[in-house]
Amino acid sequence: MSDLDRLIARAMSLPIWKAPRDPEFLSGGITNVNIKLKDGDKAYVVRVGGDIDTHHVKRFNELACHRASEAAGISPRVVYVEDGILAMEFIEGRVLDASSLAEPGMVDRVAELLRRLHRNATAQLRGPVLVFWVFHVLRDYAARLEAAGSPYSGEIASLLEKAAELEAAVGPIELALTHNDLLPANLLDTGERLWLIDWDYGGFNTPLFDLASIASNCSLSQPLTERLLAAYYDEPVTPALWRRFKAMICASLLRETMWSMVSEITSVIDFDYAAYTLQYRARFDAAYSEFQNL
Repeated sequence: MSDLDRLIARAMSLPIWKAPRDPEFLSGGITNVNIKLKDGDKAYVVRVGGDIDTHHVKRFNELACHRASEAAGISPRVVYVEDGILAMEFIEGRVLDASSLAEPGMVDRVAELLRRLHRNATAQLRGPVLVFWVFHVLRDYAARLEAAGSPYSGEIASLLEKAAELEAAVGPIELALTHNDLLPANLLDTGERLWLIDWDYGGFNTPLFDLASIASNCSLSQPLTERLLAAYYDEPVTPALWRRFKAMICASLLRETMWSMVSEITSVIDFDYAAYTLQYRARFDAAYSEFQNL
């Protein structure tokens, strides 16, 4: 029996099911395995995965953040939890991609979703919750890469200098529950509403990081980016906000770059991390150059 077969068997054996059927592996996850199945007339998704200390992923924290978002009507209903397992209702909707935010009205819908997350879901948090501060993550990744003798070790000092410059440019922050992994694939559109999934990296952070991440990951044009910020803050974008935002875009891209560098030497998932590193390093270099010219 393959590893995937064993994971599917585990997902199908949960005690809440009456007559589980039609298991289906959902592609796209690179920190856990997602399995869709049916029970009765409903569909569910079972996320299988343990803690990943290297990437600051703790499943107790994922559950707390997901439940808060669920209470705010943003994330699917959790139906079952056990060690290494999180089962939830399946949302039938379109998975967004980078081009989706260029559709008429989509930027405003995303801004409204993020306002609800940061303002409403934060108040629903219960129990211990982690802080996700991207610059701490970068410093920790740097230490791990150097300790492991990574091929990228020679670049670490320069990257940390740039990270320190960006952290200073971001300046004082407000804290809220943030998603911290706003790839477009983590947004589902049912037509009537948007849903937010995959809370591996959730925690307290500045809302600016979520805004920067979605803008960066969708390669938004400057007009759409300004529209996103104006819609979220409900006021015109000032030069000071724009510079802080561009610094956070750089930080988001550097985090993704160094996440992939670390994953190259730690992950057992079949994924081309080396190509992913090159892709995001090039994007970070371009964004950092632009930031320096502001």
